[in-house]
Order: sequence, then structure tokens, then C-alpha cells
Amino acid sequence: MLLVTFLSLYSLPSLDIDIPVFEISNMDKAVHFVFYLVASILGCLFVRERTNGQVNMLKTMIFGGLALIIYGIIIEVLQSTLTSYRDGNIYDGMANTAGTVIGMLVINYLFSRKKELKW
Repeated sequence: MLLVTFLSLYSLPSLDIDIPVFEISNMDKAVHFVFYLVASILGCLFVRERTNGQVNMLKTMIFGGLALIIYGIIIEVLQSTLTSYRDGNIYDGMANTAGTVIGMLVINYLFSRKKELKW
């Protein structure tokens, strides 16, 4: 998460290389979605492993999900206020939230199936 914070607030120098580049419209939203999806799943699994399953799954999902959503909002606000080369975007925040929610649904599915994993 520290690396993501750094990369979100720091501008990497552009390389002047003449290579063909194709742009996919709104690809950054997909990147936001996938990152938060993976972060929410890994966060829940991390809490499960560190506490040996002693913390309730629902509690882990609620607090972890809220923490990720708040983190995403804070990063977007910091991008719009502290940097001149990044812009905070409401759609990025929505992609962050959607990724987090879907990640929580994946965790819920994995641990509540008929042959459920042991939380």
C-alpha cells in the first residue's frame, strides 16, 4: 500500500522513446478496479492468517472494505490538492469502490460455498 501511495502521488519521468502507443479509453478505471479487487481479497486473507481465523469474516470484510474505500477517497483528494500533474477523479473513486465490493463478494463466495474453506 505504501508503494501504491507513492506511485499515486509521484510523477514518474517520461521517457522520450518513439514507440507506437495505443490508448484504450478508460483503461485507468479498469486498473483501479483490479487493484482494489486484489487488495480487498488479499487484505481479508491477511487478517484471516494473522488472527488464525479468530476475527469474524463479516467484521473483517466490513472494516477492511471501509478502510480501502476511505483510502481510495483520500488518495483521490490528495492527488487533486497536493499535485499539479495528477487529478482526483470521482470515476476513479467509483472504480476503487466497485473493485473493493466485488473483492468482498469473492471472499464471501469462497468462504460460504457448500465445500467452504475454513475461515
